Amino acid sequence: MTSTTLYVVDAFTDKPFSGNPAGVCILHDFPSDSWMQSVAAEMNLAETAFLVPIEGGYHLRWFTPTIEVELCGHATLASAHILHEIYGIKSVKFRTLSGDLEVSAAENRYEMEFPALHANSTETPIQLSGLPKPFWIGESKFDWLLIFDQVSNITEYVPNHSEISSLGKRGLIISARSEGKFDVVSRCFYPNAGVLEDSATGSAHCVIAPYWAPLLQKTEIKCLQASPRRGEITVKMLEKDRLLLVGHAVTVLKSELFPNS
Repeated sequence: MTSTTLYVVDAFTDKPFSGNPAGVCILHDFPSDSWMQSVAAEMNLAETAFLVPIEGGYHLRWFTPTIEVELCGHATLASAHILHEIYGIKSVKFRTLSGDLEVSAAENRYEMEFPALHANSTETPIQLSGLPKPFWIGESKFDWLLIFDQVSNITEYVPNHSEISSLGKRGLIISARSEGKFDVVSRCFYPNAGVLEDSATGSAHCVIAPYWAPLLQKTEIKCLQASPRRGEITVKMLEKDRLLLVGHAVTVLKSELFPNS
């Protein structure tokens, strides 16, 4: 294997060292899954994206430090940003485990067409230490979604990761209605995927927005992910099963993987 360039991009932010960092590695063809998993573990970022050019776009795969995931928003944004910044590609189609995802550069931001992942109300009792009883509990394809009455429930929560891990599924999203600049505030935790708290999660907002849009009577929702690094995500609802995730990205690092790695 020849030397491979690897980028680190902060996604869902317009400032370096905020938002959610993702690794981006563009290859001629995919090496072994174990090599990609090892690189992702070495990077120790929420996700590292691996891209291979195909007819009409790129094949895209995402790895956390411990597993390959089926859907990742911030690493898709990071990948589109590198293709735009390095190769001048303004619109790209990615083939992924979640189907084709299209991303377009629009002025100084990116718009990504993703699936809407509706959470279904459930009677499963979930009570976490340090949190009041949820106003609403839902279950999506990947995650639990818990809705609370107060923004402070979200921002002041101190997670017990063993407790969250015991819930099963990929992870936990907690959310509440906000006021002012943002419509919604959230935080996301994925200990079962090797990510204790994710900084800015595109796939989670595929769940958050379909829940809040009808309640807020809005088709465009401004969201704050209140992690320590903060992430800002705008979601535009399209037809029932699709939406646009809108955000910025900043390249912070370019490095080389040695041939014998």
